[in-house]
Amino acid sequence: MKADVLIIEDVRELAELVSMYLVKEGMDTVLCESAEEALEIIKNKNFDIVILDLNLPGMDGFEFLAAFRKERSTPVMIMSARDSDEDIILGLGSGADEFVTKPFSPRVFAARVRAMIRREQSSAFTEGEKTLKFGDFTLYETTCILKKGAERVYLSVKEYEVLDFLVHNPGVPFNPETIYKNVWKNAYGDLSAVAVYIQRLRKKIEDNPSAPKFIETVFGMGYRFNLEPSGTAP
Repeated sequence: MKADVLIIEDVRELAELVSMYLVKEGMDTVLCESAEEALEIIKNKNFDIVILDLNLPGMDGFEFLAAFRKERSTPVMIMSARDSDEDIILGLGSGADEFVTKPFSPRVFAARVRAMIRREQSSAFTEGEKTLKFGDFTLYETTCILKKGAERVYLSVKEYEVLDFLVHNPGVPFNPETIYKNVWKNAYGDLSAVAVYIQRLRKKIEDNPSAPKFIETVFGMGYRFNLEPSGTAP
């Protein structure tokens, strides 16, 4: 699989190990040991995916992610020894697409990277593509792609699944438990993940995420999707 991968990891041995497995998959890798170095690199080169450690010298992974998301929508996979729920939720909420905790199997890690890239590269629309429109957006259901006008809006798998569920049930308020059960296919789990993904989606589809028109908060009930919004909701 041809792809350009940026690996931001200050432990050189681990970065080289991950790189070796990705190169075996046909990918080209660039290694750097600090967020500051990575930000300089991306000024002149585009990547298909960024692999990011959180514990970095100087600017940490969270600070890098905040700066990176202001400029790029490139998929980001965090790999970190920080495995608390708070770190994972913060990482995903800050714009990461996946969070992998150390230690991990390099082969399995490479397979996950390959799967992420394959999803991103599957942008060719098929004939007879089923679509659903809301506002200036079009949801392509066969290829799981969202576009605003002619421009693609990059979504992670879970972002797409949450949006797809809400768009197919317009006007109906759903509490976090119901959304979690339908999207995560699990009746039990960390329901705070729902709020994290709602926040991420609002940043990507709302003109003003603090006054959303599409994904409306219905106090005491949950979230409701408006296909043809009018006015604003807090």
